[in-house]
Amino acid sequence: MTFLRGATLILAAVSPLSAQMQRAAPSTSSAKPEPPAWAMPLGTGAPAAPDDSVTPRRIAGSTAAFTELRAHNRYDVADWYPESHPAMPEAVARGRRPAVWACGYCHLPDGAGRPENAALAGLPEKYIIRQVAAFRSGERGSPWHAPNKPADIMRAIADSATTAEVQEAARYFSRLKPRQRARVVEAERIPRTRPGTGLYFLAAEGGEEALGERLIEVATDAERHELHDARVEYVAYVPPGSIARGQELAKRGVSGSKSATACTSCHGSKLRGAGPAPPIAGRSPSYLLRQLMGFAAGSRSTKDAAPMRAVAGALTLKDMISAAAYAGSLAP
Repeated sequence: MTFLRGATLILAAVSPLSAQMQRAAPSTSSAKPEPPAWAMPLGTGAPAAPDDSVTPRRIAGSTAAFTELRAHNRYDVADWYPESHPAMPEAVARGRRPAVWACGYCHLPDGAGRPENAALAGLPEKYIIRQVAAFRSGERGSPWHAPNKPADIMRAIADSATTAEVQEAARYFSRLKPRQRARVVEAERIPRTRPGTGLYFLAAEGGEEALGERLIEVATDAERHELHDARVEYVAYVPPGSIARGQELAKRGVSGSKSATACTSCHGSKLRGAGPAPPIAGRSPSYLLRQLMGFAAGSRSTKDAAPMRAVAGALTLKDMISAAAYAGSLAP
C-alpha cells in the first residue's frame, strides 16, 4: 500500500526544549536545535505512486468502491460516506488544477482530518480564513531543515487559492460537527511501530517497544488510512500520568510561570473553543503537540498567536505531551 505524503501540518523547532534536545543534536548560536525526530515522522524511502486503476477497494460500512488510483485523486475526492455530510462545494470536492488540491482530499469530506493535518470540522469560519492567510504570508511555517511535505503542500495551495475558494471551504467546514478519532492510552510499552507521514503504523513483525517520553499516534488500519477512510481509528500512546497532568495544566497553567495562563481561560472550560480561540477538545493529540511546539518556537507568528507563544514558551516537552493528551482525550 502506498504511503501518501500530501497533507497539511504545521510544525516548529522548539526553543524551550533546547536543553532536552541538545543531547541528541548539538546547537550553535546561529541555529536552533530541531524538535525530536519522532514528533514529525516522514516515513522511509520514496513512496511509489498509486497505480492500481482496476481493482475496486471496499471499506466496511461504506457502499462505495474506489480503485487505489481513484482514492488518491487530489482533484476529485473519494467520498466513502456521502451520507455523513452536506454536499461538498467545488473547492472541497475538486479544488482547481494544477496547484489547488481539493480540501477534502487531506482534511476529508466531513472535515475530520488526519493526524498529519488539521481537523477543520467545527473550526470558526474566520479562524480558517486567517490560517490560510498565515500560510500564504509565511506567518505559519515549519522549521524542520528536512523537507516537510505536508506544510510545503499547504503553503503552495494557499498561494494559489482565490479568496472565494478559501471562503467557500471555510464556510463549509465551520458548519460541520467535529468528531473524536483518537483514543488516548497511557502506557510504558507500546506495540512496535514504523513511521508514516505525520503518524505511525503498526510494524508488520509485531513485538513491543518502550514509549519513553514520547507521544506516538498510530493508525489501527494502515490500508484504510491510506485510502482516506474518514472512520479509521487512531490510538495515541502517552506516558503514564499524562492525562491527569494535562488536566492540571489546562485548568491552572504552569505553576510558578509568569505565563501561567490556563488553557480553559481562552479555549473554554471544556476546551471546545471560545471567541477567537479555536476548539481543541478531541483533536488529534499528535497534531496538538506539534502546534504547541510551533507556538513555542514562534513559527506561528501572527498577531493572534502572541498569547499562545507566551503560554507554550513556558512548557517543557513533558508538559506539551500532557496538555495534548488531555485535550485529545476530551469529547469535542
